[in-house]
Amino acid sequence: MNILQKVEHAQLLKLSTGKEIPDFRAGDTVRVHVKVVEGERERIQPYEGVVLGRKNRGINSSFRVRKLSYGEGVERVFPLYSPNIRIEVIRHGDVCRAKLYYLRGRTGKSARIAERRRDIKRPATEPKKTKA
Repeated sequence: MNILQKVEHAQLLKLSTGKEIPDFRAGDTVRVHVKVVEGERERIQPYEGVVLGRKNRGINSSFRVRKLSYGEGVERVFPLYSPNIRIEVIRHGDVCRAKLYYLRGRTGKSARIAERRRDIKRPATEPKKTKA
């Protein structure tokens, strides 16, 4: 690694220690808790929406979240390693693209995203059926 990469890697480790970044990707619904400072006051503002995409650029990594607010689409870009945000995954979406910019032109049913299926395992205590 060159010097710039070493410095960036050290900063990335410093910012990510003690902070848990959940596994999420485009199509997931997330709630981002943003620390807002207004003068001397501080408050936490939740922002919930669909992740349109992630940009993985080391310390400059970010993700874009879109939500509908009073019928208007609102998008925000959040830096992934910011100390002022906390990310909570609400549901995992099943999409086939890395960037979901096509959702900008859609509202209602056409903007829905299917939920990602998880494999359902039978409990071990359930007896297997056999032919007798």
